[in-house]
Amino acid sequence: MQRCNVVIAATGDDKVNLVVSLLAKTEYGVPRVVARVNNPKNEWLFNESWGVDVAVSTPRLMSALVEEAVSVGDLVRLLRFSHGDANLVELTLPEESALAGTQVGDVEWPEDTSLVTIIRGTRVLTPSREDSLEAGDELLFVAAQAREEQLEDLLSVRREDAPS
Repeated sequence: MQRCNVVIAATGDDKVNLVVSLLAKTEYGVPRVVARVNNPKNEWLFNESWGVDVAVSTPRLMSALVEEAVSVGDLVRLLRFSHGDANLVELTLPEESALAGTQVGDVEWPEDTSLVTIIRGTRVLTPSREDSLEAGDELLFVAAQAREEQLEDLLSVRREDAPS
């Protein structure tokens, strides 16, 4: 393990994954440790104090994928980064979005958010300022948790005409 740059603890047992993570980090000095979380009740344990740099919650990923598959226009949190307060979030741009047809560089994105990629059909695009957003685009962002609501409001369908 001393020669490893990354250790992945991905057994079906949270206790084993935590012990492997802690040993890898403290006893062997592995710079990066990724650990699988099997039980959502244990997510709070998978942090730096147990040697975990990145916690991958299988139940959270599964529920996020199901949610993403059935929702258009809703922000879906796919992954929480254990360092800092950032998440990987996804939103499929709805047909009625006011931003459809707008160039990426013309959008005033919320502070502490970064558009990482646009998935359009079978293509994965690295966004440039000149790329236009299209209805149906899957947009992946790294965003501060405090900015997620602003991001969702910006990208969702404008509801000025909707009754309150």
